[in-house]
Amino acid sequence: MKVKVKVRHIVLSLLAVSVIAPIFLYTDTVGAFFDPYSSRLDSLDDVAAITLSGDTRHLHVVPLETSTALKEPFGILDSDHSINSFPNETAEHKFTRVLSAAIEEHQPRFSNPITQANESQLLAISLEEPHTQTSSKMNQEEHLASESDIMTEAADAQVRHLKDLLIRAKVYISLPAIKSNPRATRELRGRIKEVSRALGDAAKDSDLPRNAFDKLKAMEQSLEKCKHIQDKCDALVKRLRAMLHSTEELLRVHRKKTTFLAQLTAKTLTKGLHCLPLRLTTEYYTLNSSQQNFLDEEKLEDPRLYHYALFSDNILAAAVVVNSTLSHAKHPSKHVFHIVTDRLNYAAMRMWFLRNLPGKAAIQVQNIEEFSWLNSSYSPVLKQLGSASVSDYYFRAHRVNSDSNLKFRNPKYLSILNHLRFYLPEIFPKLNKVLFLDDDVVVQKDLSDLWSLNLKGNVNGAVDTCGESFHRFDRYLNFSNPLISKNFDRHACGWAYGMNIFDLAEWRRQNITDLYHRWQKLNRDRQLWKLGTLPPGLVTFWKRTYTLDRSWHVLGLGYNPNVNQREIEQAAVIHYNGNLKPWLDIGMPKYKNYWAKYVDYDHIYLRDCNINP
Repeated sequence: MKVKVKVRHIVLSLLAVSVIAPIFLYTDTVGAFFDPYSSRLDSLDDVAAITLSGDTRHLHVVPLETSTALKEPFGILDSDHSINSFPNETAEHKFTRVLSAAIEEHQPRFSNPITQANESQLLAISLEEPHTQTSSKMNQEEHLASESDIMTEAADAQVRHLKDLLIRAKVYISLPAIKSNPRATRELRGRIKEVSRALGDAAKDSDLPRNAFDKLKAMEQSLEKCKHIQDKCDALVKRLRAMLHSTEELLRVHRKKTTFLAQLTAKTLTKGLHCLPLRLTTEYYTLNSSQQNFLDEEKLEDPRLYHYALFSDNILAAAVVVNSTLSHAKHPSKHVFHIVTDRLNYAAMRMWFLRNLPGKAAIQVQNIEEFSWLNSSYSPVLKQLGSASVSDYYFRAHRVNSDSNLKFRNPKYLSILNHLRFYLPEIFPKLNKVLFLDDDVVVQKDLSDLWSLNLKGNVNGAVDTCGESFHRFDRYLNFSNPLISKNFDRHACGWAYGMNIFDLAEWRRQNITDLYHRWQKLNRDRQLWKLGTLPPGLVTFWKRTYTLDRSWHVLGLGYNPNVNQREIEQAAVIHYNGNLKPWLDIGMPKYKNYWAKYVDYDHIYLRDCNINP
């Protein structure tokens, strides 16, 4: 009897363990799953973590589906939906779900729950085979790669998608089929306003409001409706082509305006640079005649010294050239600076250097108006600059054929200061060598060795510009003209103005000035080259130019943002050729410090004119 009772108790116990306990366990888990205050993910983790008999391997439960709407599409392993729904899911679990979906897709659905449980157990056992380890590892790597791709997704993807939807909406709303449907038109206009308001000035997804995604989905739904209304593609294609053509034309107009404004900004004086010469000129005329003279005038014609020629109407730029040169000079007392400016800036230029004497170096400031020999009867270019055709070219450009390249309308070409470099022997009749410097350069090393350089019978020593195709002769000269094509090589390397050592004795011997005049007369109608100084320099010094090492002169700091940093630091002279001058607001910040460190912004004149770094 006792044995029967014990057997009965054992049977009841086994029944409780094998039947009742799983029911409670399942009920508790399901209750937690559907509890609105419980996390679905926690429940799934709990189910997956159930262990039997100390076995720590996961049970892979395939939950019963109650609705076909909840069924996950087969084959989507790393979709956004699956990742967001199961962020802690291992690759092994994911493989189980996909394999289960595959079985359900290709086999009849089981109606018996026990059969489903058996099928689930068999599926779990099959995944515990040794080969699972390799598959799991591969899937884990794929999963990590997928997560990495999602993390590195473009930060402005949603912004770009919204902009694309706006374009599509504007195309649809302009089509006849949509216009004839008031309801679709009204809905689409509302969506456009909503998306435009949500988009605003956002540049990246983090700038968008929280409801941006809802607006995006609503717009997509509206566009899908329009797609069914406008079922013909030809009207849509025509409209898109028209929009593309209009956009390209608008881009061309804006580019032309940008080029014009850049040219205008580059050649317009800032308030500070306009104030400075006025302030200096006022003070200059308060000095008596004895205070207006420089010291060491006996050095000005000594051929044994190092002479510089600088032609400029920019006081601050000229000051930087002088300061930077003397900062690196081994023997400053041997250096002589000859500055030539126009009548408007003459008093101001003199006043600046009288108040800021360059140490032991000698300085001379001259007025170009005092060169009596420089007149239109002697200089063809001076005669051309005063002609009616040139005036029309610059001041009534709409009446003549316009050049596509606006740089040729730069007003600096009207200044004779720009052409004064071709008259060095006349300006310095007692000197044998002169180093010509532009006012937009900065000197970073001692330049004394240039005066002892053997130019081997050449007149001009310059750095060539062979590195770029657009610096070849055919980019500056008109080779369709027989005068140019017969005398020059279209592929010949150009060279740089801005830092040139000129042998004046050889210049006089070869009569270079007369050669320059001949070419200028031949170009009176600008058929050989446009206005400027480099093209006539190329033809005048053709086969008379000695090539300097490139470390002497590095160009491009006024237009090229990618000048090699090492070349800049090792260069003897750096040149801000281009429109982005360092004293202008449009100058490139990465290059400004090379120039600004030679400006004393605490100087009283600069403070009074509000000139700041």
